[in-house]
Amino acid sequence: MRSRGWAGATPSSDEEAIGRILDAVDEVLGEHGSVLRLADVARRLGVTRQTVYHYFPNADALLIASAMRAVNGFVDQVVERVRGLHDPVTVVVEIISFAVENLTGDPQLESLLTRRPDAEDATSLTSDTAIAFCLSAFHRLDVDWELHGFDAATLTQLTEMTLRTVQSLLTDPGEQPREGVALRRFVAQWLGPAILYPRTRSLSVDGYDPRLR
Repeated sequence: MRSRGWAGATPSSDEEAIGRILDAVDEVLGEHGSVLRLADVARRLGVTRQTVYHYFPNADALLIASAMRAVNGFVDQVVERVRGLHDPVTVVVEIISFAVENLTGDPQLESLLTRRPDAEDATSLTSDTAIAFCLSAFHRLDVDWELHGFDAATLTQLTEMTLRTVQSLLTDPGEQPREGVALRRFVAQWLGPAILYPRTRSLSVDGYDPRLR
């Protein structure tokens, strides 16, 4: 598949081909905003749409891959920002707030989260790809998740809820968007108790007296 087209500059590997496709996606989005057509990407690369389909099944897959590539540096910033913090509520509240404050207006995310003109559903940040990517970042944090009652399943659910909260606040910030201390208080007040729940549940089970039924 790599031997066809590519405007006379055939990539040497699938990895290079994917990188060049994603570079073209970034260029198309920069010119056309949130509208992405595989035909535009293929034309820019000098390949057929079938060549692009060989690596990505649809436009949503291209958008997600492009955004995940672009967000790597941002995830590193987030991990560094909460380095040394061990309380899960403090960490998750700061992650959500920092993400909302710094990703608002980002063209990559706008292309993912905005409903496109062809009436297709907007892409969700809670795709399996996004959750797996975010979960890997959670494992880099200085939080002892097991100590706070999180097993693999509940940590995955917390990752999903974190992404859902970020997506909600990005797509509908309200008439008066919150920021700074106000944003963190809002997120802590309503999400904090849910983050504490696995720990309190495990403590109540450990100290359960069967006579108190």
